Amino acid sequence: MKFANLVIGASALALAACAVGPDYTPKTVTPSAAAPFMGAEQTALVTTGAPAGDWWRLYDDAVLDALVRDALAANTDIRVAVARLARARALVREERGAREPQLGVGAGAQYGRSSSSLASGDTDSDLQVSGGLDVAYDVDLVGRISRRIEAAGGDAEAAAADADAVRVAIVADTVAAYADAVSAAEQVGVAEQIAALLDRSYQLTEKRHQLGLANGLDTARIATLRDQRRAAIPLLQAQRQRALLRLATLTGHPPRDLPAQATDRLSALRMEQAIPVGDGAGLLARRPDVRAAERRLAAATARIGVATADLYPRITLGGSVAAGGSGLGNLFSNPIGFLIGPLINWTANRSAARARIAGAEADQQAALATFDGTVLGALEETEAALAAYREAINRRDALRAANTQAERAATITRAREREGDISSLELLDAERTAADTKAALAEADAAIATAQIALFRALGGGWSQT
Repeated sequence: MKFANLVIGASALALAACAVGPDYTPKTVTPSAAAPFMGAEQTALVTTGAPAGDWWRLYDDAVLDALVRDALAANTDIRVAVARLARARALVREERGAREPQLGVGAGAQYGRSSSSLASGDTDSDLQVSGGLDVAYDVDLVGRISRRIEAAGGDAEAAAADADAVRVAIVADTVAAYADAVSAAEQVGVAEQIAALLDRSYQLTEKRHQLGLANGLDTARIATLRDQRRAAIPLLQAQRQRALLRLATLTGHPPRDLPAQATDRLSALRMEQAIPVGDGAGLLARRPDVRAAERRLAAATARIGVATADLYPRITLGGSVAAGGSGLGNLFSNPIGFLIGPLINWTANRSAARARIAGAEADQQAALATFDGTVLGALEETEAALAAYREAINRRDALRAANTQAERAATITRAREREGDISSLELLDAERTAADTKAALAEADAAIATAQIALFRALGGGWSQT
Protein backbone atom coordinates (compact mmCIF):
# COMPACT_ATOMS: atom_id res chain seq x y z
CA MET A 1 0.00 0.00 0.00
CA LYS A 2 2.85 2.36 0.79
CA PHE A 3 4.48 1.72 -2.58
CA ALA A 4 1.15 2.29 -4.35
CA ASN A 5 0.74 5.58 -2.55
CA LEU A 6 4.28 6.54 -3.53
CA VAL A 7 3.62 5.78 -7.20
CA ILE A 8 0.32 7.69 -7.19
CA GLY A 9 1.91 10.70 -5.53
CA ALA A 10 4.87 10.78 -7.88
CA SER A 11 2.63 10.45 -10.93
CA ALA A 12 0.42 13.30 -9.75
CA LEU A 13 3.52 15.42 -9.19
CA ALA A 14 4.78 14.66 -12.69
CA LEU A 15 1.45 15.49 -14.28
CA ALA A 16 1.22 18.74 -12.35
CA ALA A 17 4.75 19.79 -13.27
CA CYS A 18 5.45 21.94 -16.30
CA ALA A 19 8.21 21.30 -18.79
CA VAL A 20 11.04 23.74 -18.17
CA GLY A 21 12.50 25.92 -20.89
CA PRO A 22 10.74 28.17 -23.42
CA ASP A 23 7.68 26.91 -25.28
CA TYR A 24 8.09 27.20 -29.04
CA THR A 25 5.88 29.68 -30.86
CA PRO A 26 5.58 29.15 -34.64
CA LYS A 27 7.27 31.93 -36.57
CA THR A 28 5.19 34.40 -38.53
CA VAL A 29 6.35 36.39 -41.54
CA THR A 30 5.87 40.06 -42.21
CA PRO A 31 2.94 41.21 -44.38
CA SER A 32 5.34 42.28 -47.12
CA ALA A 33 6.86 38.79 -47.25
CA ALA A 34 3.39 37.23 -47.52
CA ALA A 35 2.21 39.64 -50.23
CA PRO A 36 1.85 38.80 -53.95
CA PHE A 37 5.13 38.71 -55.85
CA MET A 38 6.34 41.89 -57.49
CA GLY A 39 7.19 39.91 -60.61
CA ALA A 40 3.62 38.63 -60.84
CA GLU A 41 2.28 42.18 -60.74
CA GLN A 42 4.55 43.25 -63.62
CA THR A 43 3.57 40.65 -66.21
CA ALA A 44 0.58 38.76 -67.55
CA LEU A 45 2.68 35.62 -68.00
CA VAL A 46 1.79 34.34 -64.52
CA THR A 47 -1.29 34.27 -62.30
CA THR A 48 -1.80 34.36 -58.55
CA GLY A 49 -3.52 30.97 -58.55
CA ALA A 50 -2.08 28.15 -56.47
CA PRO A 51 0.75 26.39 -58.33
CA ALA A 52 0.24 22.77 -59.28
CA GLY A 53 2.19 20.12 -57.42
CA ASP A 54 2.64 18.05 -60.58
CA TRP A 55 3.69 21.11 -62.58
CA TRP A 56 5.58 19.11 -65.22
CA ARG A 57 2.23 17.86 -66.55
CA LEU A 58 1.59 21.37 -67.88
CA TYR A 59 3.98 20.46 -70.72
CA ASP A 60 1.54 17.70 -71.78
CA ASP A 61 4.28 15.19 -72.59
CA ALA A 62 3.58 11.56 -71.64
CA VAL A 63 7.26 10.61 -71.96
CA LEU A 64 8.23 13.34 -69.50
CA ASP A 65 5.54 12.17 -67.06
CA ALA A 66 6.98 8.64 -67.14
CA LEU A 67 10.53 9.89 -66.63
CA VAL A 68 9.48 11.89 -63.57
CA ARG A 69 7.74 8.83 -62.12
CA ASP A 70 10.92 6.82 -62.61
CA ALA A 71 13.00 9.51 -60.95
CA LEU A 72 10.70 9.71 -57.90
CA ALA A 73 10.77 5.92 -57.55
CA ALA A 74 14.42 5.10 -58.22
CA ASN A 75 16.64 8.17 -57.87
CA THR A 76 19.50 7.43 -55.49
CA ASP A 77 19.48 10.85 -53.81
CA ILE A 78 15.81 10.41 -52.96
CA ARG A 79 16.53 6.97 -51.54
CA VAL A 80 19.24 8.44 -49.30
CA ALA A 81 16.87 11.20 -48.10
CA VAL A 82 14.13 8.66 -47.35
CA ALA A 83 16.59 6.52 -45.37
CA ARG A 84 17.64 9.55 -43.33
CA LEU A 85 14.00 10.31 -42.63
CA ALA A 86 13.45 6.73 -41.44
CA ARG A 87 16.41 7.09 -39.08
CA ALA A 88 15.09 10.38 -37.68
CA ARG A 89 11.70 8.78 -37.03
CA ALA A 90 13.39 5.85 -35.31
CA LEU A 91 15.10 8.31 -32.96
CA VAL A 92 11.69 9.76 -32.08
CA ARG A 93 10.49 6.28 -31.11
CA GLU A 94 13.65 5.81 -29.07
CA GLU A 95 13.01 9.02 -27.13
CA ARG A 96 9.39 8.06 -26.54
CA GLY A 97 10.60 4.77 -25.13
CA ALA A 98 12.14 6.66 -22.20
CA ARG A 99 8.61 7.25 -20.88
CA GLU A 100 8.00 3.55 -20.47
CA PRO A 101 9.09 1.54 -17.41
CA GLN A 102 12.51 -0.01 -17.93
CA LEU A 103 12.54 -3.74 -17.20
CA GLY A 104 15.64 -5.82 -16.59
CA VAL A 105 15.89 -9.56 -16.07
CA GLY A 106 19.05 -11.22 -14.78
CA ALA A 107 20.07 -14.75 -13.98
CA GLY A 108 23.30 -16.45 -12.97
CA ALA A 109 24.77 -19.79 -11.99
CA GLN A 110 27.97 -20.71 -10.15
CA TYR A 111 29.47 -24.13 -9.59
CA GLY A 112 32.29 -24.86 -7.13
CA ARG A 113 33.38 -24.95 -3.51
CA SER A 114 33.78 -22.03 -1.16
CA SER A 115 36.86 -21.48 1.01
CA SER A 116 34.79 -22.02 4.18
CA SER A 117 33.73 -25.45 2.91
CA LEU A 118 37.34 -26.43 2.30
CA ALA A 119 38.31 -25.26 5.77
CA SER A 120 35.65 -27.48 7.34
CA GLY A 121 36.79 -30.48 5.31
CA ASP A 122 33.72 -30.54 3.05
CA THR A 123 34.92 -31.53 -0.44
CA ASP A 124 31.51 -31.60 -2.16
CA SER A 125 30.83 -29.08 -4.89
CA ASP A 126 27.44 -27.50 -5.41
CA LEU A 127 25.57 -25.36 -7.92
CA GLN A 128 24.32 -21.94 -6.84
CA VAL A 129 21.69 -20.27 -9.02
CA SER A 130 20.09 -16.84 -8.77
CA GLY A 131 17.57 -14.76 -10.68
CA GLY A 132 16.06 -11.33 -10.42
CA LEU A 133 13.79 -8.73 -11.98
CA ASP A 134 14.52 -4.98 -11.93
CA VAL A 135 11.98 -2.26 -12.71
CA ALA A 136 12.75 1.47 -13.07
CA TYR A 137 10.51 4.35 -14.05
CA ASP A 138 11.83 7.85 -14.74
CA VAL A 139 9.43 10.43 -13.31
CA ASP A 140 9.57 13.23 -15.87
CA LEU A 141 9.31 15.84 -13.15
CA VAL A 142 10.41 18.91 -15.13
CA GLY A 143 9.76 17.72 -18.69
CA ARG A 144 13.24 16.49 -19.61
CA ILE A 145 11.84 13.54 -21.56
CA SER A 146 9.04 15.63 -23.06
CA ARG A 147 11.53 18.19 -24.38
CA ARG A 148 13.76 15.45 -25.80
CA ILE A 149 10.76 13.94 -27.61
CA GLU A 150 9.83 17.42 -28.85
CA ALA A 151 13.35 18.03 -30.16
CA ALA A 152 13.53 14.64 -31.87
CA GLY A 153 10.11 15.26 -33.43
CA GLY A 154 11.31 18.59 -34.82
CA ASP A 155 14.36 16.90 -36.30
CA ALA A 156 12.18 14.21 -37.89
CA GLU A 157 9.85 16.79 -39.41
CA ALA A 158 12.89 18.70 -40.71
CA ALA A 159 14.17 15.46 -42.25
CA ALA A 160 10.78 14.98 -43.93
CA ALA A 161 11.03 18.49 -45.36
CA ASP A 162 14.59 17.75 -46.50
CA ALA A 163 13.31 14.68 -48.34
CA ASP A 164 10.69 16.85 -50.01
CA ALA A 165 13.41 19.32 -51.01
CA VAL A 166 15.38 16.50 -52.63
CA ARG A 167 12.25 15.42 -54.53
CA VAL A 168 11.68 18.98 -55.75
CA ALA A 169 15.30 19.23 -56.92
CA ILE A 170 15.30 15.81 -58.61
CA VAL A 171 12.03 16.48 -60.45
CA ALA A 172 13.35 19.86 -61.62
CA ASP A 173 16.68 18.32 -62.68
CA THR A 174 14.87 15.53 -64.55
CA VAL A 175 12.64 17.95 -66.42
CA ALA A 176 15.66 20.17 -67.13
CA ALA A 177 17.68 17.26 -68.52
CA TYR A 178 14.79 16.26 -70.77
CA ALA A 179 14.28 19.88 -71.82
CA ASP A 180 17.98 20.22 -72.64
CA ALA A 181 17.90 17.03 -74.71
CA VAL A 182 14.84 17.99 -76.78
CA SER A 183 16.02 21.60 -77.15
CA ALA A 184 19.38 20.41 -78.42
CA ALA A 185 17.58 18.12 -80.87
CA GLU A 186 15.55 21.08 -82.15
CA GLN A 187 18.70 23.20 -82.47
CA VAL A 188 20.36 20.40 -84.42
CA GLY A 189 17.39 20.43 -86.79
CA VAL A 190 17.62 24.22 -87.16
CA ALA A 191 21.36 24.04 -87.79
CA GLU A 192 20.81 21.37 -90.45
CA GLN A 193 18.11 23.53 -92.11
CA ILE A 194 20.48 26.52 -92.13
CA ALA A 195 23.30 24.42 -93.55
CA ALA A 196 20.98 23.05 -96.26
CA LEU A 197 19.80 26.57 -97.14
CA LEU A 198 23.36 27.83 -97.34
CA ASP A 199 24.29 24.84 -99.46
CA ARG A 200 21.58 25.78 -101.97
CA SER A 201 22.91 29.35 -101.99
CA TYR A 202 26.38 27.95 -102.59
CA GLN A 203 25.17 25.86 -105.53
CA LEU A 204 23.41 28.84 -107.10
CA THR A 205 26.48 31.01 -106.63
CA GLU A 206 28.68 28.30 -108.11
CA LYS A 207 26.44 28.13 -111.21
CA ARG A 208 26.68 31.91 -111.54
CA HIS A 209 30.43 31.61 -111.21
CA GLN A 210 30.53 29.06 -114.05
CA LEU A 211 28.51 31.49 -116.19
CA GLY A 212 30.92 34.29 -115.36
CA LEU A 213 28.39 36.20 -113.29
CA ALA A 214 30.27 35.65 -109.99
CA ASN A 215 33.83 35.00 -108.97
CA GLY A 216 35.52 32.29 -106.94
CA LEU A 217 35.68 34.52 -103.87
CA ASP A 218 31.88 34.66 -103.76
CA THR A 219 31.51 30.88 -103.74
CA ALA A 220 34.30 30.51 -101.15
CA ARG A 221 32.54 32.93 -98.79
CA ILE A 222 29.21 31.10 -99.04
CA ALA A 223 30.97 27.73 -98.59
CA THR A 224 32.78 29.05 -95.49
CA LEU A 225 29.53 30.19 -93.86
CA ARG A 226 27.86 26.87 -94.72
CA ASP A 227 30.70 24.85 -93.23
CA GLN A 228 30.71 26.99 -90.07
CA ARG A 229 27.05 26.18 -89.54
CA ARG A 230 27.69 22.50 -90.14
CA ALA A 231 30.51 22.59 -87.58
CA ALA A 232 28.04 23.61 -84.88
CA ILE A 233 25.99 20.43 -85.35
CA PRO A 234 28.41 17.98 -83.61
CA LEU A 235 28.58 20.30 -80.58
CA LEU A 236 24.80 20.35 -80.31
CA GLN A 237 24.63 16.57 -80.71
CA ALA A 238 27.17 16.16 -77.92
CA GLN A 239 25.10 18.51 -75.76
CA ARG A 240 22.04 16.37 -76.40
CA GLN A 241 23.91 13.19 -75.55
CA ARG A 242 25.15 14.66 -72.26
CA ALA A 243 21.58 15.60 -71.35
CA LEU A 244 20.34 12.08 -72.11
CA LEU A 245 23.10 10.53 -70.00
CA ARG A 246 22.20 12.87 -67.14
CA LEU A 247 18.56 11.91 -67.57
CA ALA A 248 19.43 8.21 -67.27
CA THR A 249 21.27 8.78 -63.98
CA LEU A 250 18.47 10.91 -62.55
CA THR A 251 15.88 8.23 -63.30
CA GLY A 252 17.99 5.46 -61.78
CA HIS A 253 18.96 3.78 -65.06
CA PRO A 254 22.33 2.85 -66.52
CA PRO A 255 22.93 4.80 -69.77
CA ARG A 256 22.06 1.76 -71.92
CA ASP A 257 18.69 1.31 -70.20
CA LEU A 258 17.29 4.79 -70.80
CA PRO A 259 13.82 4.37 -72.36
CA ALA A 260 13.99 4.77 -76.14
CA GLN A 261 10.98 7.10 -76.03
CA ALA A 262 13.16 9.72 -74.33
CA THR A 263 14.91 10.33 -77.66
CA ASP A 264 11.78 10.53 -79.81
CA ARG A 265 10.90 14.19 -79.32
CA LEU A 266 12.80 16.62 -81.55
CA SER A 267 11.16 19.91 -80.52
CA ALA A 268 11.68 22.03 -77.42
CA LEU A 269 9.25 21.96 -74.49
CA ARG A 270 6.69 24.74 -74.75
CA MET A 271 4.13 26.07 -72.28
CA GLU A 272 2.26 29.03 -73.64
CA GLN A 273 -0.38 29.45 -70.90
CA ALA A 274 0.10 31.66 -67.86
CA ILE A 275 1.82 29.93 -64.95
CA PRO A 276 0.10 29.97 -61.53
CA VAL A 277 2.59 31.12 -58.87
CA GLY A 278 0.50 32.00 -55.79
CA ASP A 279 1.84 34.57 -53.33
CA GLY A 280 4.53 34.91 -50.68
CA ALA A 281 2.47 33.34 -47.91
CA GLY A 282 1.77 30.24 -49.99
CA LEU A 283 5.41 30.03 -51.05
CA LEU A 284 6.75 30.08 -47.49
CA ALA A 285 4.24 27.47 -46.36
CA ARG A 286 5.11 25.24 -49.33
CA ARG A 287 8.89 25.53 -49.74
CA PRO A 288 10.60 22.50 -48.14
CA ASP A 289 13.72 24.45 -47.12
CA VAL A 290 11.60 26.99 -45.22
CA ARG A 291 9.67 24.21 -43.51
CA ALA A 292 12.90 22.41 -42.60
CA ALA A 293 14.43 25.59 -41.14
CA GLU A 294 11.29 26.26 -39.08
CA ARG A 295 11.25 22.72 -37.69
CA ARG A 296 14.95 22.91 -36.78
CA LEU A 297 14.23 26.14 -34.95
CA ALA A 298 11.50 24.33 -32.99
CA ALA A 299 13.91 21.49 -32.16
CA ALA A 300 16.59 23.94 -31.03
CA THR A 301 14.07 25.68 -28.76
CA ALA A 302 13.12 22.34 -27.18
CA ARG A 303 16.77 21.56 -26.47
CA ILE A 304 16.96 24.64 -24.24
CA GLY A 305 14.43 22.85 -22.03
CA VAL A 306 16.50 19.66 -22.12
CA ALA A 307 19.54 21.60 -20.90
CA THR A 308 17.51 23.50 -18.29
CA ALA A 309 16.22 20.23 -16.82
CA ASP A 310 19.76 19.51 -15.59
CA LEU A 311 19.26 22.21 -12.95
CA TYR A 312 16.53 20.14 -11.29
CA PRO A 313 16.55 16.79 -9.50
CA ARG A 314 15.87 13.61 -11.41
CA ILE A 315 13.57 11.12 -9.70
CA THR A 316 13.46 7.44 -10.60
CA LEU A 317 11.08 4.94 -9.06
CA GLY A 318 12.65 1.52 -8.82
CA GLY A 319 12.11 -1.95 -7.54
CA SER A 320 13.78 -5.34 -7.71
CA VAL A 321 12.91 -8.93 -6.88
CA ALA A 322 15.61 -11.58 -6.40
CA ALA A 323 15.69 -15.27 -5.61
CA GLY A 324 18.49 -17.77 -5.19
CA GLY A 325 19.27 -21.27 -4.01
CA SER A 326 21.36 -24.37 -4.37
CA GLY A 327 20.38 -25.94 -7.70
CA LEU A 328 17.55 -25.13 -10.04
CA GLY A 329 15.04 -27.04 -7.95
CA ASN A 330 15.73 -24.85 -4.93
CA LEU A 331 15.66 -21.50 -6.78
CA PHE A 332 12.44 -20.45 -5.06
CA SER A 333 12.81 -22.52 -1.89
CA ASN A 334 14.47 -19.67 -0.01
CA PRO A 335 12.63 -16.44 0.83
CA ILE A 336 12.39 -14.08 -2.15
CA GLY A 337 14.03 -10.70 -1.56
CA PHE A 338 12.77 -7.41 -2.85
CA LEU A 339 13.65 -3.71 -2.80
CA ILE A 340 11.32 -0.78 -3.53
CA GLY A 341 12.02 2.91 -3.38
CA PRO A 342 12.73 6.16 -5.19
CA LEU A 343 16.12 7.31 -6.36
CA ILE A 344 16.90 11.03 -6.53
CA ASN A 345 19.86 12.40 -8.51
CA TRP A 346 20.77 16.07 -8.43
CA THR A 347 23.91 17.30 -10.14
CA ALA A 348 25.95 19.59 -7.93
CA ASN A 349 27.91 21.19 -10.82
CA ARG A 350 25.34 23.82 -11.73
CA SER A 351 27.84 26.01 -13.59
CA ALA A 352 28.30 23.27 -16.21
CA ALA A 353 24.52 22.97 -16.55
CA ARG A 354 24.16 26.72 -17.02
CA ALA A 355 26.90 26.62 -19.66
CA ARG A 356 24.93 23.95 -21.55
CA ILE A 357 21.84 26.16 -21.34
CA ALA A 358 23.80 29.08 -22.78
CA GLY A 359 25.04 26.86 -25.58
CA ALA A 360 21.50 25.66 -26.36
CA GLU A 361 20.27 29.27 -26.41
CA ALA A 362 23.06 30.18 -28.85
CA ASP A 363 22.06 27.26 -31.08
CA GLN A 364 18.48 28.50 -30.99
CA GLN A 365 19.54 31.99 -32.06
CA ALA A 366 21.57 30.50 -34.90
CA ALA A 367 18.54 28.43 -35.98
CA LEU A 368 16.40 31.58 -35.88
CA ALA A 369 18.87 33.45 -38.07
CA THR A 370 18.97 30.49 -40.46
CA PHE A 371 15.18 30.49 -40.68
CA ASP A 372 15.06 34.24 -41.39
CA GLY A 373 17.76 33.87 -44.04
CA THR A 374 15.96 30.95 -45.65
CA VAL A 375 12.75 33.00 -45.88
CA LEU A 376 14.58 35.90 -47.51
CA GLY A 377 16.42 33.56 -49.87
CA ALA A 378 13.18 31.87 -50.95
CA LEU A 379 11.56 35.22 -51.75
CA GLU A 380 14.66 36.44 -53.60
CA GLU A 381 14.96 33.24 -55.65
CA THR A 382 11.32 33.38 -56.68
CA GLU A 383 11.38 37.05 -57.64
CA ALA A 384 14.61 36.51 -59.61
CA ALA A 385 13.07 33.50 -61.39
CA LEU A 386 9.99 35.55 -62.29
CA ALA A 387 12.16 38.34 -63.68
CA ALA A 388 14.31 35.89 -65.66
CA TYR A 389 11.21 34.23 -67.12
CA ARG A 390 9.69 37.56 -68.11
CA GLU A 391 12.86 38.70 -69.85
CA ALA A 392 13.30 35.33 -71.57
CA ILE A 393 9.82 35.73 -73.06
CA ASN A 394 10.59 39.31 -74.12
CA ARG A 395 13.83 38.20 -75.76
CA ARG A 396 12.09 35.37 -77.61
CA ASP A 397 9.39 37.76 -78.89
CA ALA A 398 12.01 40.21 -80.12
CA LEU A 399 13.94 37.42 -81.85
CA ARG A 400 10.79 36.17 -83.52
CA ALA A 401 10.24 39.59 -85.06
CA ALA A 402 13.92 39.83 -86.03
CA ASN A 403 13.88 36.36 -87.58
CA THR A 404 10.81 37.19 -89.66
CA GLN A 405 12.48 40.35 -91.00
CA ALA A 406 15.82 38.60 -91.58
CA GLU A 407 14.22 35.80 -93.58
CA ARG A 408 12.27 38.33 -95.63
CA ALA A 409 15.44 40.32 -96.27
CA ALA A 410 17.34 37.18 -97.27
CA THR A 411 14.58 36.15 -99.73
CA ILE A 412 14.62 39.58 -101.36
CA THR A 413 18.43 39.63 -101.47
CA ARG A 414 18.60 36.23 -103.16
CA ALA A 415 16.18 37.39 -105.88
CA ARG A 416 18.09 40.62 -106.47
CA GLU A 417 21.43 38.80 -106.51
CA ARG A 418 20.11 36.42 -109.20
CA GLU A 419 19.11 39.44 -111.26
CA GLY A 420 22.53 41.00 -110.78
CA ASP A 421 21.22 44.04 -108.90
CA ILE A 422 23.47 43.54 -105.85
CA SER A 423 26.82 41.93 -105.10
CA SER A 424 27.34 38.50 -103.63
CA LEU A 425 28.82 40.16 -100.55
CA GLU A 426 25.43 41.68 -99.75
CA LEU A 427 23.84 38.27 -100.22
CA LEU A 428 26.38 36.74 -97.86
CA ASP A 429 25.60 39.34 -95.22
CA ALA A 430 21.84 38.72 -95.55
CA GLU A 431 22.34 34.95 -95.34
CA ARG A 432 24.54 35.30 -92.27
CA THR A 433 21.98 37.55 -90.53
CA ALA A 434 19.13 35.16 -91.28
CA ALA A 435 21.15 32.17 -90.03
CA ASP A 436 22.14 33.98 -86.83
CA THR A 437 18.60 35.06 -85.97
CA LYS A 438 17.16 31.61 -86.68
CA ALA A 439 19.75 29.91 -84.47
CA ALA A 440 19.25 32.54 -81.75
CA LEU A 441 15.49 31.96 -81.85
CA ALA A 442 15.99 28.23 -81.26
CA GLU A 443 18.28 29.06 -78.32
CA ALA A 444 15.67 31.48 -76.95
CA ASP A 445 13.03 28.74 -76.97
CA ALA A 446 15.41 26.54 -74.98
CA ALA A 447 16.10 29.41 -72.58
CA ILE A 448 12.38 29.84 -71.93
CA ALA A 449 12.03 26.19 -70.91
CA THR A 450 15.03 26.61 -68.62
CA ALA A 451 13.51 29.74 -67.06
CA GLN A 452 10.17 27.99 -66.53
CA ILE A 453 11.83 25.07 -64.77
CA ALA A 454 13.83 27.45 -62.58
CA LEU A 455 10.60 29.21 -61.64
CA PHE A 456 8.87 25.97 -60.72
CA ARG A 457 11.93 24.94 -58.69
CA ALA A 458 11.80 28.26 -56.81
CA LEU A 459 8.09 27.79 -56.12
CA GLY A 460 8.94 24.62 -54.23
CA GLY A 461 6.77 22.03 -55.93
CA GLY A 462 3.77 20.52 -54.17
CA TRP A 463 5.43 18.17 -51.73
CA SER A 464 3.77 19.28 -48.49
CA GLN A 465 1.17 16.55 -49.07
CA THR A 466 3.63 13.84 -50.16
